[in-house]
Amino acid sequence: MIANKCKNYICFKQFFRRVPIILTFLIIAIFPFSANAFDILLGTGETETFSHFAGRMICRVINRHSDDLNCKTVPGPGDVHNLTNLQGGSLDIGLIDSRMLHDALNKSGYFEFLDISYDNLRTLAPLYDDPITLVVRTDAKIASLEALKGKRINAGAPRSLERLAVDTIMKAKNWTKADFSLIGELSASQSQDTMAFCHGTIQAMVHIGVHPDSSLQQLLKLCKADLVDMYDNDIEKLVNDHPAFFKINIAADTYPSHPSGVTTLGTRAVLVVPQDLDEQTVYTIMDAIYSSRKRLKSAHVALSLFAVDATRQSEIGIQLHPGAVKYFSEHGQ
Repeated sequence: MIANKCKNYICFKQFFRRVPIILTFLIIAIFPFSANAFDILLGTGETETFSHFAGRMICRVINRHSDDLNCKTVPGPGDVHNLTNLQGGSLDIGLIDSRMLHDALNKSGYFEFLDISYDNLRTLAPLYDDPITLVVRTDAKIASLEALKGKRINAGAPRSLERLAVDTIMKAKNWTKADFSLIGELSASQSQDTMAFCHGTIQAMVHIGVHPDSSLQQLLKLCKADLVDMYDNDIEKLVNDHPAFFKINIAADTYPSHPSGVTTLGTRAVLVVPQDLDEQTVYTIMDAIYSSRKRLKSAHVALSLFAVDATRQSEIGIQLHPGAVKYFSEHGQ
């Protein structure tokens, strides 16, 4: 009787020793994976940004498309950080703003005093537009960009994207601070700019980001806000002269309270890689992205931009990666 109990105990003990092995085989059978999958690190903006959302969507389609690649997003504090990590090999792909990419390659803007060469970078494709949108109070009677003169505007916090955009527009218009009754330096962080806008402290501000945007929709609905065209002769010249800027149309009825379309300017978020990233790996990434266009667009309508203008890419000072060139030569644009 005691012997039988010991036998049962031994069997019971041996069974539980084998449980981890059994579970391992079950997991492999249910969730097959490649032990030799190549890790791809994709640098994006911080979490909660559209850049990070878009990066996660790109990684998702890459991982669904190929068992040989394992894409992971790495949120970072900004494009300067991501470009430098791309240049140094710590990232395999980066989702980079075209203006920041241009400045990095030409040692201008934030990169003027950085002793780093970014010549080893190549592009894959633009992913989405990043419009600069002029938001005005309806009681300020601002119907055009030119009508901003003499008004109270917010230029954004120093070194912010908003400030960079406003400074660029003011330079294109040949404006100075004296042309306005007030130029605020309020940050978009914690809604400082929108609170001042809603209270009437400022009459106009710029919004940078994809459309539709739920926060902008709330601003239009609750704070007597309107969107105004910014594409005049001066802005057209800026776009024609600067390869990192593009003419952008915000479609009519993008927001319920704004049934008409708006024409403005903006930049593009571009997928950038080091030149030494394997050509076949890049080809597979391109195939994953382009074969998943419908899936990406269903995630957000802004993720529908995939036109590649090789001429403008060259003007920025950066060429397509050979793997991307091979893909486009075989599949077209």
